[in-house]
Amino acid sequence: MKKLWFALLVPLFLAACAVDPVSQNASPEEVARAAYRAGGPATLTLVTVINNRSGQGGHTAVLINAPSQRVIWDPAGSFRYAAAPEVGDVIYGVTDAVWEVYKDYHTRASWDTVLQEIQVSPEVAEMALKAFQANGATPKATCSVSTSRILGQLPGFESIPVNWFPKKTMSAFGNLPGVKTQTIYDNDSDDNSAVLQTQI
Repeated sequence: MKKLWFALLVPLFLAACAVDPVSQNASPEEVARAAYRAGGPATLTLVTVINNRSGQGGHTAVLINAPSQRVIWDPAGSFRYAAAPEVGDVIYGVTDAVWEVYKDYHTRASWDTVLQEIQVSPEVAEMALKAFQANGATPKATCSVSTSRILGQLPGFESIPVNWFPKKTMSAFGNLPGVKTQTIYDNDSDDNSAVLQTQI
């Protein structure tokens, strides 16, 4: 009975990250050209997209600001933006402008976006970057389980349990000391694809 309940509910909870794992397969040259260093302290920012009608989590992602570069881990995500090449669910070239487009794309009439930022050592940020890069593209509806599994292997993040539910990952991340939380709201149409045509 428990397995049946799980099988029925998981697709409902993870509708926003239920896209096929088609990597954009940008070339190494494209990735190298796009690489962007944001400066500032090394941070990890958990991104959780929440349906404001049902209250359920729909997508999990992570912004990694490492000394070498800033990227977004976007497992099974639907964000496709010309200025930001992607390989294996890792989005490169995350300038401030690209980051704004990413947030705007996910935040719309029925979906709010929660950002949870934590400062980490440069070593942990680089470790996170390498771990997400090594994972490769994820199957659909596995955004939370893949993210929580990788985060839980990092020093200082061992308390994050491996789980399928974005809000559970968000809750565990929020219990870490020093996390700063911000919720973004927007009235954009649920068909927010026009945001991807934004010129920067």
